[in-house]
Amino acid sequence: MKNKLSIVLMLGITLSTTSCASIFTGTQDSIAFSSNPEGAKVFHKGIEKCTTPCTTKIPRGLGKQMIAFEKEGFEKKEVKLTKTFNAVTLLNIILGGAIGVGIDAATGSLTKYSPKKYDVELQAKPE
Repeated sequence: MKNKLSIVLMLGITLSTTSCASIFTGTQDSIAFSSNPEGAKVFHKGIEKCTTPCTTKIPRGLGKQMIAFEKEGFEKKEVKLTKTFNAVTLLNIILGGAIGVGIDAATGSLTKYSPKKYDVELQAKPE
């Protein structure tokens, strides 16, 4: 009976630790945006997220993530968000194996955004 209980307990621990990065760090990051001049609209994937200065949540993804800043009378400015490896994913390699790493990859949790603050200088449109 003790062996069965130990097996069930170990199985439960193993299953609960898969996709560690998704569970512990989530699937999105809060990022602060500011612009000079202030009042630029911030867009991610064509969806308006906020108006500078602001902080908003951006979902993580494996592909290139671009942010656009738009303000009337100024040139549109696009910025690529930079990412770094999410070290919590290492727990999956040790504990969760391929399933956990696969889940983290699918949710974008293998990486995290760094830096968490972007400042842009907008250029006035020529008259």
